[in-house]
Amino acid sequence: MHKLISLKGMSIAKRLTFTALFAALCCVATVIITIPLPASGYFNTGDVFVLLSAWCLGPIYGVIAAAVGSALGDLFLGYALYAPVTFFVKGLVALIACLSCWFFKTLIKKQRLDFLPRILSALLGELIMIIGYFCFECVLYGVFGALPNVVGNALQAACCITCAVLLVSALYSIKTVRNFFPPLKGFVATKTNKETV
Repeated sequence: MHKLISLKGMSIAKRLTFTALFAALCCVATVIITIPLPASGYFNTGDVFVLLSAWCLGPIYGVIAAAVGSALGDLFLGYALYAPVTFFVKGLVALIACLSCWFFKTLIKKQRLDFLPRILSALLGELIMIIGYFCFECVLYGVFGALPNVVGNALQAACCITCAVLLVSALYSIKTVRNFFPPLKGFVATKTNKETV
């Protein structure tokens, strides 16, 4: 477990560099495609890299990258009111996606079914996103004011889950990348294979 959390073999400088890189990717993906939602907020593709941060960097660095990068996206787009909530929600999405992926990998051990734990963990993570923003917008606009955004957030979640799973599958097929990010292999693969990085 220590290997997964610490990105063993990487210096502190490299860990921070990859955390900053993934934070930047989360931010850029959030800013580059924005479609306003009915009540407030906007549809974006930032969650693709929120999920990738979780799967590639693990529960510490992945959470930091997802939270910071997504909150910066809100600030750059003028949604400062959302930034603190985004920081918390996207960090939680990354944490849930990472830990639940490891959990599902203990249940689904076949290598050719590796995409299933990622899909299931992404669904759980994105459900947290939908619920988190719905609760926040209920406080701002009331239940009926927040309901229209649930559909937009659900569409965003579906789009980001699809893209993230396809992208991580492509990355997983590259041995160098897979070995460079120990959490990408997941708890079962690392524990059973005892591969070194």
